[in-house]
Amino acid sequence: EERRKDMIRIVRQEGENARVAIRNIRRDILADVKSLLKDKEITEDEERKAHEDVQKITDKYIKDVDKVLEEKEKDLMEI
Repeated sequence: EERRKDMIRIVRQEGENARVAIRNIRRDILADVKSLLKDKEITEDEERKAHEDVQKITDKYIKDVDKVLEEKEKDLMEI
């Protein structure tokens, strides 16, 4: 049981690392969009739409990570 708890702790840590990686990608994309707006290559409406789309995608993948994490924890406790 102790080993399973250690494994769950590791799984949670990896899940958090995945969430951080997703957020970092979002930050980089939004910086690129802001740069495009600054260079007048896109309009403010396009920037706002890009922000919304990126946030939706980010939320989807974070939700996927949480789902996998939950399933893995459940799996580890059943063994």
